[in-house]
Amino acid sequence: VKYVEKRFQETKKDWILLVCLGAMSGLGRLVSGRIGDCIPGLKKIYLQVASFVLLGLLCMMIPQCQGFEGVIVICLFLGLCDGFFTTIMAPIAFELVGPMQASQAIGYLMGLMAVPMTAGTPIAGYLNDYFGNYDAAFYFAGVPPIIGGLVLSVVPLVHQRMLKKQRLDSGKDKMLVSEAQSLHSPSTGPFLDGP
Repeated sequence: VKYVEKRFQETKKDWILLVCLGAMSGLGRLVSGRIGDCIPGLKKIYLQVASFVLLGLLCMMIPQCQGFEGVIVICLFLGLCDGFFTTIMAPIAFELVGPMQASQAIGYLMGLMAVPMTAGTPIAGYLNDYFGNYDAAFYFAGVPPIIGGLVLSVVPLVHQRMLKKQRLDSGKDKMLVSEAQSLHSPSTGPFLDGP
């Protein structure tokens, strides 16, 4: 809102941006829930990856807007991306850590998200004071979601490797247990034949 007021001298319609963000976030949550139900397993994570990367790119595009209408269009898509990644977060946590640890995983995630959400506004104000405009703040704000999305895209591969290793380890454990049982079984003992 401050950016629009400063760049376009738009003070009477700046509330539209917040309405666009909120309304499209709500729509994004409804739509992504239905889409997420159609995507099996951890493949849902790619929906979140796409929303993170798009969110970062859209943030970086705000300074490129030549008019207030362009900012409105970007805010519509920003709200949609916000709705998508917020809704898909819980199902992904269930897929990754299971239902017993999902609430703890979501809690950690929300705690980590609170840090940039709290620090972002003062940092943007500092960058505005230093550079004389909000452009740098929007460029810097776009970088973490893009990096986060790229890191997140690797998670399914790491998760599959961990599951494969667990299966192999549990298979080895079962073989060791069955070998140990066969060695200590009375039917195969050394004194079975008698004198």
